[in-house]
Amino acid sequence: MTILRERTVRRVPVSWAVPEVRWAAAATVLFAVGLALRLLGSPPVVSWAFFLACYAAGGWEPALAGLRALREKTLDVDLLMVVAALGAAAIGQVVDGALLIVIFATSGALEAVAMRRTAESVRGLLDLAPETATLLTAGGERVVACESLTVGDEILVRPGDRIGGDGVVVGGGSEVDEATITGESLPVDKQPGDDVYAGSLNGSGVLRVRVGRAPAETVLARIVAMVAEASATKSRTQLFVERIEQRYSIGMVAATVLLFVVPLAFGADLRTTLLRAMTFMIVASPCAVVLATMPPLLAAIATAGRNGVLVKSAVVLERLATVDRVAFDKTGTLTFGTPELTTVRRLSDAVTDEQVLAWAAAAEAPSEHPLGRAVVAAARIAGVGGAGAGDAGAVGGAGVPIRPAVGFVAVPGRGVRARVDGRLVEVARPSGPGTAASPDVLPEEAGGATAAVVSVDGDPVAVLGFTDRIRPDAARAVGELSALTVGAPMVLTGDNRAAAERVAARTGVPEVRAGLLPEEKVAVVRRCQEDGGRVLLVGDGVNDAPALATAHVGVAMGRVGSDLALESADAVVTRDELGAVPAVVALARRARRVVIANLVIAAMFIGALVAWDLFGTLPLPLGVAGHEGSTVLVGLNGLRLLRDSAWPRGGRTSEAPQRSR
Repeated sequence: MTILRERTVRRVPVSWAVPEVRWAAAATVLFAVGLALRLLGSPPVVSWAFFLACYAAGGWEPALAGLRALREKTLDVDLLMVVAALGAAAIGQVVDGALLIVIFATSGALEAVAMRRTAESVRGLLDLAPETATLLTAGGERVVACESLTVGDEILVRPGDRIGGDGVVVGGGSEVDEATITGESLPVDKQPGDDVYAGSLNGSGVLRVRVGRAPAETVLARIVAMVAEASATKSRTQLFVERIEQRYSIGMVAATVLLFVVPLAFGADLRTTLLRAMTFMIVASPCAVVLATMPPLLAAIATAGRNGVLVKSAVVLERLATVDRVAFDKTGTLTFGTPELTTVRRLSDAVTDEQVLAWAAAAEAPSEHPLGRAVVAAARIAGVGGAGAGDAGAVGGAGVPIRPAVGFVAVPGRGVRARVDGRLVEVARPSGPGTAASPDVLPEEAGGATAAVVSVDGDPVAVLGFTDRIRPDAARAVGELSALTVGAPMVLTGDNRAAAERVAARTGVPEVRAGLLPEEKVAVVRRCQEDGGRVLLVGDGVNDAPALATAHVGVAMGRVGSDLALESADAVVTRDELGAVPAVVALARRARRVVIANLVIAAMFIGALVAWDLFGTLPLPLGVAGHEGSTVLVGLNGLRLLRDSAWPRGGRTSEAPQRSR
């Protein structure tokens, strides 16, 4: 497993690297020069040369694509447009045909830009760590790229390093933060023979790890493939449009032939009849309908990517627009998965809260353990409110000075000890010799906290209570998702009920399902969906992967999420900002509204122009302008979702909840 790391992403401008943009620009320039020469009275052959060059620049690519489609026995709308332009030129309407080519090439360039910006915006968010590892060889240590590691290599993992590959510990000992894998909020002690995972964070010890999995089998290759699939997949709406496009195009060609042949059989003028038939082919072509769906969805995917949400496909974006209930994992999702000191409960009246915190912080200052860092952080920014023996004091007040300590010793899996002002201070887990009896830590454990005992010269003097840090945006994200959905949000976690209810109460989640195994999470999600709900599940760990795959939409927290969760999820929050989840739901609903509006616009234009041509006299230039103008209009309407303003700031939206049907 590898983890996602945030990287600064610049907004991708419209680039000349997009071939369609260059050809559309060339066709536009050639058309403008030819039209200017014609208006200035230059010889017709000169202006015609520029118009024909315009045909070649803007029409060669769609013509080639259309011919390839014919070889596969499909009828491409691009080819119909080129044929219509050539037909207009054949009857002397060369300017109108060139205008058709210019507008058609421009609309194609808009779609190409949307797809390019989607791919580049999403790829720009993907940066995987760690990049290097310390390889142990017969000649000593050597820093190598993680991607060059092979199965059987041994790597050295120093304190504070991230492990460079999946493997087995063959030497040393340490505590390893595996919250990204198992969902456990506290580090796991690792000894020889234990498995470790790439991307997990080593603690205060040194490990030698034998690599057991090739880098090509990690999340890196899957993420690259996933990005390619995100741009290539098509939504259900798009697939429906493409299914009817072939039948519609064949019917339109047949109608065009009839519109040309039947009047001629009754003695109509050839030029007038051909002009009407070409106009009909142009205005009846479903270009705007084809362009109505994918550009808005691709633009929304690109915008979500720039703002830290990797949506894997257009199908996922459509599903996000229809969710009506949300479920959260706890550790690593609603919380950071890192502990903070929340209570100090004295076991003796002979000491004060400030003394306890000062002793504990001094002993823990050299430690790299997360609990030790939490103690030091609490001492630096806060004191402890007064409380009598047996009472718990909440952290708060002035800072506590951290005294120097000597003789520091860290025992993996046990705790730390050091001498502070000549006294032996120990901060240890509530088990083993020299620690408080288990009843002394029951209040903390009953409240969902992790307990550590502070002892001075062998006598327990206080119990420290640690809880997982809740994300500051968790409550707001829960509230915004509640406003977007119908069903009440819920927490699905494998942790104990006390810890889960504490987090749920502080984040505003009314329903808690605790102590769940992975298969039990799946069962809960399935029951909700069998009742007609469309569940959005947000998680991060391996134990969330089956439920993420089962939910209507699964969203993984990418920076701390496990590789299996990232693979199983439909979308990944790469920056670990929980507020991005309601924002992407609101964006998906906006994209769905744009698609519907585009389809309505396209149908109205086609219907009006076809009726005008059949029952009146529609000038070819006006037909070209109306048809291609509607195509450009729906394209630009979809590309509005590329703007920064399309991303809901803070995820707030005024849209009413949509009930499932």
